[in-house]
Amino acid sequence: MHFPKKTRREFLRDAAVVSAGAWMAPNTLAARLATLPAVAQKFAATDTVTLGKTGIQTSRLAMGTGTVGSGHHSHQTALGVDGLSRLLLNGYDNGLRFFDAADSYGSHPHVAEALKHVDRSKVTVLTKSWARDADGMRADLERFRRELNIEHIDIMLMHCVTDGEWTTKYRGAMDVLEEAKQKGMIRTHGCSCHSIEALRAAAKSPWVEVDLVRINPIGAEMDASPETVVSVMKEMRAAGKGIVGMKILGQGAMRTRQDEALQYALGLGLLDAFTIGAESITEQNDLIKRVAAV
Repeated sequence: MHFPKKTRREFLRDAAVVSAGAWMAPNTLAARLATLPAVAQKFAATDTVTLGKTGIQTSRLAMGTGTVGSGHHSHQTALGVDGLSRLLLNGYDNGLRFFDAADSYGSHPHVAEALKHVDRSKVTVLTKSWARDADGMRADLERFRRELNIEHIDIMLMHCVTDGEWTTKYRGAMDVLEEAKQKGMIRTHGCSCHSIEALRAAAKSPWVEVDLVRINPIGAEMDASPETVVSVMKEMRAAGKGIVGMKILGQGAMRTRQDEALQYALGLGLLDAFTIGAESITEQNDLIKRVAAV
């Protein structure tokens, strides 16, 4: 994958992650990577998986559209509507059925273009809203369906929740999504978490049906150490939630260790699916092959 050149601050941050790296004993990063969980079966990026108890079936690998995504822009949307839609269609032609979008990535027009050329019933569309109140969520829900040009959204997430009390504070937005599910406007709802407090709250909330969780073996761009996050993921799994992994490559920190990152993600036995954003057809095809080779 292509990743932006690191700033000095980012370099020091990632170096600190690698040197601290406290996810499991023993204490050195090399030793930890040498004890990655064993992968007991063969996997494919195109495997059909079921997301928790939602009943939604899709591909194991989701096509991310938000590498360094913010301000309605990402590395993927920089490819343009035609470029990113071609990338999504290449994935579809190779068996990937999971489109991972978000308002903050600006990727709805790109996904909409790709959807014109596929069997909509075979594609899972996930998107995310920053709305934190009922009015904002209601407006986003209508706008997103219009931008995506679809009748229903398969998975609608509250994006980047960080507050440990979010399931109480954002109840209005949550109620809107619950009602939207009852009306068939969405199939399921959940959140993407960006703090360990928010992640723990999500694990305990019956409202959360799908959770996007940051996970990789070195703790890069994560909510806490991998050991801590895995313990919360086990709680989610026991509750029957759909778990989709993100930051599998640590937002580039494992750019030269893709196989180890994939082995870790697959060996956990906790992820229903995971999302990675390729930036070219060549990268996407390589990623598909790497998953099969683990």
